[in-house]
Parts: sequence; C-alpha cells; structure tokens
Amino acid sequence: MIELVDLKAQYLASKAAIDRRMQTVLEHGQFIMGPEVAELEQRLAAITGARHCVTVSSGTDALLIALMALGVGAGDEVITSPFSFVAPAEAIVRLGATPVFCDIERDTCLLDAGLLEGLITPRTRAVLPVSLYGQPCDMDAIDAVAARHGLVVVEDAAQSFGATYRGRPSCHLSTIGCTSFFPTKPLGCFGDGGALFTDDDALAQAARQIRVHGQSARYRHTRVGMNGRMDTLQCAVLLGKLERLTWELERRRAVAERYDEALAGLGVARVLTRPERASVFAQYTVFLENRDAVAAALAEAGVATAIHYPTTLAEQPAYAQLTNDDLAGARHVASCVLSLPLHPYLEPSLQDQVVEALARALG
Repeated sequence: MIELVDLKAQYLASKAAIDRRMQTVLEHGQFIMGPEVAELEQRLAAITGARHCVTVSSGTDALLIALMALGVGAGDEVITSPFSFVAPAEAIVRLGATPVFCDIERDTCLLDAGLLEGLITPRTRAVLPVSLYGQPCDMDAIDAVAARHGLVVVEDAAQSFGATYRGRPSCHLSTIGCTSFFPTKPLGCFGDGGALFTDDDALAQAARQIRVHGQSARYRHTRVGMNGRMDTLQCAVLLGKLERLTWELERRRAVAERYDEALAGLGVARVLTRPERASVFAQYTVFLENRDAVAAALAEAGVATAIHYPTTLAEQPAYAQLTNDDLAGARHVASCVLSLPLHPYLEPSLQDQVVEALARALG
C-alpha cells in the first residue's frame, strides 16, 4: 500500500535528533512544563515573527483558548468556514457562542472574504478563517472587513504552519494564529499538540493562564481555565524535527509540482494555490466528479487516499440547526475532493505508481 503519509520514514530520517531530545527529557524528568517547552516557544515565535508563542495540548485547544482569551461567550457569533475539520465550530459552541458559516471559494476551498460583510450582525464578535491543504485564506481582505466592524480575527492555521501569505508567515496574519502539531501535519509531534501566536501581550498572558487552569500563580486562579498544556516530551519531538523542517517543506512543494506536471496531462485539476501564497501542501487535493469510484479503484490498486472533507459542518448532526442554505460552494467541493499521497519522503517511483493508478481509474 502506498500510504497517504509515511510517518515511519520521517522518524527514521530525524531519529538521532529526536531520540537525543527525548532522552534528555527522560533524564531530567520535567515532563510537564520542562525547559523544552520554553525553548520550543522561542523557536516557533522566531519562525513566525510573532512576539508570543504559547504551546498547548492540541490544535483544537489552541482555538478554544484563543476564543476564551478574547472573551467570546454566550450570545456571541463567530463567522467561520463550513468546509473544514469540526474543531473551529466545536470550540465556538463549547463557549456558548454560535458559529455562522460563510461559504467558500470553489477553486481554493477557503472562506470567501467577499461574503463576510453580509453575515455580520450586532452579535458578531470574531471571524475564524480556516487554512486548508497547506494554504492560508485571503487574510488581508478578511482582516480589513474585521477592522471596519471592530471584530477580531483568529487564524486557524492547523494545516499551514510554514506557509506564507504575501511573504508573511501563516500563524502571524491576524490578532491570534493557531496551529496543530497532530502527527500528520507539516510539523507534527508524536501525539496531540498545538500552539497559538500573537503580538498582544495581554492575550498571550491570558492564554498562558488559561492553559494551566486559569492560574496567575500557583494555586491562585485568576480566571476560568483548563488543563491545556503541551507536555515536554512532545516539545522535545518537535525540537528534533525542526532540524529538517525547511528541507521537508521544500520536498512537499517539489512533490506537489511533480504531481502538477503529471496530472495536467490527465485533465485533473487540484485545489488552486493563489500566486501570492506559498502552500506547504499539508495535502495534495484534486477535484473529481466521480470521486468515490476513483477512490475505490485506487484502493484496489494499493494507493491510499482520503477525503478532506466528505460533508459540510452545516450538515453534521451536531450542527444541523445552524445550517445556512447559501453554502453551495462548500457542498459542491465536499462531493468531489480527494487527497492523494504526499509527504517529504515519497519517492518518485512510488509517485509514478500513484499517477499510473489514477490514470487507469479515470479510464
């Protein structure tokens, strides 16, 4: 089977650095909030250009903590994408607020900034655009609309750490940026992990307190918080992986370019990358009208695929009461997107097999 992502190959390539970092943690024994946590936060802040990086227990918790730090709660509305993993809507609802779904661009699958203004009400508190497939949204346009209406913007950059927008790093394109270190992300640890980024000193302080049960000092709980810390071992893994991150991101783009050349001859279109953005290709996703049949044929040929995502959030049972009827773009792409194997260690010979299997599946 040609896997979608080869985590074993990635580990073996960075084994010495990762093992050394993890062994150090095992020896000093500071498994919660050890020195590697602060070191990783400094390194990630430098990469993004943000003044503050706060590591947390997952990408989902990064969103939740960001919204908590902003004071989002009951009666508020937060505009977000209906075409993403469930985490943004989930975080909004957990705080008693209401997600308002804004339709997407059919070519990029990203939130359509041109539709934002029509969804803003007196209850709107924030906008939460979601990166997909390694590419940020049109953040300047989103930030401009938000600024006109006095709203904050939380960038969900779970799939786009390392990407850029107009030369600026994803995670540092709005009031707060959030990312995920789930193992299959462009920068992934060996479990759950995440981080949020901001230039706002007060928001960073609030986030740091929230992640440790709202503590401003030991046993002094200044605000309502949660257990949202990223453990030291996971930080050690990421510190080891950072040594090869630049090379891995370059390889992701090279693999994507090779797919582009091969699939052009098959008449297969992929999710568009806007020219002002550099994607990290968290996934390589194509549009296929006969998606399900092609996926079945590829599976039979030993090629793993995935559907990110097969239905809109507005059609999920937990969120059906929030359905916006004007989500034609999201519903369309949910019916035809398919992600092909892509990772830094995908050999050209295996990639050729994927393309050949896809050509046969297309008939």
